[in-house]
Amino acid sequence: MRFSSSAGCGLLSRLVFEINEQNVDAILLALLYLTTFQDNVSFRAWKSHSWDVLDHLHANGYIDDPRTKAKSVLFKNEVCSDPKFSSKKHFAK
Repeated sequence: MRFSSSAGCGLLSRLVFEINEQNVDAILLALLYLTTFQDNVSFRAWKSHSWDVLDHLHANGYIDDPRTKAKSVLFKNEVCSDPKFSSKKHFAK
């Protein structure tokens, strides 16, 4: 995955770099975790991100299929217990 931005001026007017998809997944899951709630037996998060993001997380096995009528997505059990996806790691002071 590549990121490109033409905003800015001078030497910073054109940034192109490779994206570390594992880091992006970790941050996205941490952001989803901020809206997590528990239903009867599992953890869910509100669908507050783009469909592309949710589809990518689903393709990598972190969440169930987001393309349902539900207003939330179901986290896979392994994700909830994986410390690398901790919101605390990314957002705590």
